[in-house]
Amino acid sequence: MIIRPVRFDHPDAVKLNDEVQAEYAVRYGDGGDATHVDPAHFMPPVGLYLIAYDGQDRPVATGGWRSQDTSDEGYLDGDAEIKRMYVTPAARGLGLARRILTELETDARAAGRTRMVLETGTKQPEAVALYASSGYEPCAKFGYYRFHELSLCFAKPL
Repeated sequence: MIIRPVRFDHPDAVKLNDEVQAEYAVRYGDGGDATHVDPAHFMPPVGLYLIAYDGQDRPVATGGWRSQDTSDEGYLDGDAEIKRMYVTPAARGLGLARRILTELETDARAAGRTRMVLETGTKQPEAVALYASSGYEPCAKFGYYRFHELSLCFAKPL
């Protein structure tokens, strides 16, 4: 597997984003994640978006981070927010999410971010397990879904 930085609006990123949104819709019975996301949010040095490609150069996993600072949505100065972590069903169990997460943390730290934060949901137990085993701990809710009962928020110092 090869992990490459790409723009959030790259065709492979759009394809995987559509897939993760469809999965969210099935799991939560809604239209997917309604959080506003702009491709500029993931442009270095204020963010990064990664895609893992398999041996046939097919996109199979994705994830990004974007800078956040103190806001009325509960972010703190120095936050780096994880967005759009996803692994296609055929590539699950290969450790790709953990590899992408590690690269995102390393990049955010190098960009001067001090805390990695993420929001997931109660209907994503595999995501919760990944983050817990990677040192993330529950934190005060933030972001678009901060008042939603199925929302879970986690943080890890960088």
